[in-house]
Amino acid sequence: METSTLEMENLMLGCSSCKVIWTLLITILGYTSCLPVGDDSVCTAEEVAKYSIVFVGKWSQAAFPKQYPLYRPPAQWSSLLGVTHSSDYNMWKKDEYASNGVRDFAEKGEAWTLMKEIEAAGEKIQSVHGIFSAPAISSGTGQTFAELEAHSRHSLVSFVVRIVPSPDWFVGVDSLNLCEGDHWKEQETVELFPYDAGTDSGFTFSSPNFATIPQDTVTEITCSSPSHPANSFFYPKLKSLPPIARVTIVKLKRNQLGLPGPQPNLTAVGNEIDDSVSETPLDCEISLWSSWGLCRGTCGKIGTKTRTRYVRLQPANNGTPCPNLDEETECEPDNCV
Repeated sequence: METSTLEMENLMLGCSSCKVIWTLLITILGYTSCLPVGDDSVCTAEEVAKYSIVFVGKWSQAAFPKQYPLYRPPAQWSSLLGVTHSSDYNMWKKDEYASNGVRDFAEKGEAWTLMKEIEAAGEKIQSVHGIFSAPAISSGTGQTFAELEAHSRHSLVSFVVRIVPSPDWFVGVDSLNLCEGDHWKEQETVELFPYDAGTDSGFTFSSPNFATIPQDTVTEITCSSPSHPANSFFYPKLKSLPPIARVTIVKLKRNQLGLPGPQPNLTAVGNEIDDSVSETPLDCEISLWSSWGLCRGTCGKIGTKTRTRYVRLQPANNGTPCPNLDEETECEPDNCV
């Protein structure tokens, strides 16, 4: 009887221990499921790092001569809107559908809906650490600055800048990780190329609104895609487009007391970025020939008739020059008696 009692006590003690272990395991698993997944989950650097972001527009008429907007409005950039976040959140992503907020920003430069989406993501799944913005640039070339704060659990940076004018085109970065294991990166530079938000079907910078139904995914615009001669970025002789912008993110230094120390010269950083301007050759584009005109000349003798064509697009940057726009051939005069 005593043996049975002792066995029972041991069994109960064992079950009690199992319950404690099980409860602890559930707690750990529950906490783990709340952690962000992906590269930023292994960041063991100090909690917070501050950076300066320098955006430089390289959208010049020399680099992008085709249909370059000179007025109403001229080539320019919208304000920059960005966020530091974990891998649970994406502001935008290539080959996925743009949110309503990204659509409004890419088409009209309106940030209200996108801001609301960011705030909602931060409140619901705590995936957003901070929002940052930089002023617009009033020309295709120029630079703008902002500061941002990254956290060890929110080490990814994303942002968008609208190309103005355009149907729904933008440049940006998706989930750039500023953390590298146990330390923060000192500097990161990314060449930027145009993207189509997939919400408007316009081909040119000044195309009128023409909604894409059904909505398409976000795609990169290249020198051959969309494959249509009317497209403002269509340069079939190029292997790839030159970068239309560039962004450099520089870690701000702090002294031993944790106060801001000597900072990098951001103007110099911008000048380094803009040290070369590529020239994209643009070939002459001409129309089809018109119909032949009337045959002119004296009856009984050989006459001549002509046809014409006109220049659709003037050549630039040593592109193929325009051919003759008039052509003449022999004929027999019309209506001779």
